[in-house]
Amino acid sequence: MTIPSLQDGIDRAGSAIKLLWRPGAEPWTPEVVAREFSGWRQEQAAWHEGVALLNLSHHMYDMWIEGPDATQVLADHGANNFERFAIGQAKQYVPVTRDGHIVTDGILAREDENKYLLSGIPAAQHWVQYHAEKGGYDVGFVTDPSSAFRPGGGDPKLFRYQVQGPLAVDLVERAFGGPLPETKFFHSTAVTLDGRPMRALRHGMAGQAGFEFIGPWEHAAYVHEKFLQTGEPLGLIQVGALAYTTPSVESGWIPSPVPGIYTDPDLLEYRKQLPLFGIEGKRPLNGSYFSEDIEDYYVSPYELGYGKMISFNHDFLGRDALLKARDEPLRTKVTLVLDADDVRTVIGQGEDPGFVLTYARHRVETATGLVGVTMQTAFVDPVGTVLSQTLIDAEHAAPSTEVTVVWGEHPGAGTDPEADLGFPRIRATVQPSPFNQHARTLYRRDR
Repeated sequence: MTIPSLQDGIDRAGSAIKLLWRPGAEPWTPEVVAREFSGWRQEQAAWHEGVALLNLSHHMYDMWIEGPDATQVLADHGANNFERFAIGQAKQYVPVTRDGHIVTDGILAREDENKYLLSGIPAAQHWVQYHAEKGGYDVGFVTDPSSAFRPGGGDPKLFRYQVQGPLAVDLVERAFGGPLPETKFFHSTAVTLDGRPMRALRHGMAGQAGFEFIGPWEHAAYVHEKFLQTGEPLGLIQVGALAYTTPSVESGWIPSPVPGIYTDPDLLEYRKQLPLFGIEGKRPLNGSYFSEDIEDYYVSPYELGYGKMISFNHDFLGRDALLKARDEPLRTKVTLVLDADDVRTVIGQGEDPGFVLTYARHRVETATGLVGVTMQTAFVDPVGTVLSQTLIDAEHAAPSTEVTVVWGEHPGAGTDPEADLGFPRIRATVQPSPFNQHARTLYRRDR
């Protein structure tokens, strides 16, 4: 039986939008990990006020890229600076199409001179492997899917545990018997925990200090239990799948932007090689913002805040388009703080709305009409309301600008995208992205 491709799905649906549009789609949350341990509110508070332990072992794809041309293929298809990429360092990899649209990002770690590990949702991995094989690069690939898609089940190759919050450094020093080596943000160092080797990646989320520990799965249970026992006197709280999805709305990272791959005729072969039942064919679109044209959902890395990561010191696919785009008017990434009373009225039907998470593209409006679109929205209990990472027209991006969010689910094709469907409005105020002041000022200064 032939496995249907992404292009098969587009052809059968009639368009990429008809394939992807799913009103009311349930938001993605990490696989395997319990949805809650002590309650999502307490878990959110832990990385703001104490110390939190997060299990990232199951929901990401890992792809090792190794060979004499490993750096070359990544540099040819990514906008990052590869002249300054130390062994042990990690970067947000920024692959773009020839038109300068993001494919989607991933975390790229350099493990050796000619060896990298690319982690995250697999769209960037698909992109790199396709171009490597098409271009005849001397490089090999080993992929470990997420636990939800690993053939035959089984365990991951790696464990990933994050220790985050104001007390994170205290917990780590207690567990390891002293301070870890001084490490720059998004750099890692080799460490051992009771003789068990791993890497400590200097990390953070929502502006809080922390580390991500990555090592062979055979040591996963021991390391996890060690952190639990060591953290107990500090009030360590495990974070479940619900709360895990929410810190990105504070730290300014927009997950899973629509890959800019659905319309370019030159990518027809690429779409025919991608499986329909993968991230590119099954990550749904929904919300009050609707367009018949999938290109209206494409985004530039500049809009995502990745401008400082783009380096023009080398040739790469999409370079000319990014050079042009940096001088053109683009939307700005902001945080919308939704009015708490309106949130209770519209989302909570007059009550506390409880846990809120959506990746819906909701319309953001002023009296002049549409000015932006939401990308991810979540209730953040320590803030006391719903925050939304949003792309908005530059003239409306100043802090304290007042806008409204149209809260509803457009039915899709067959209904005018501009139709007034009677959806309720939620007042909101523009604030910077990242929302957290520490994340804005210190979080990335030494990357």
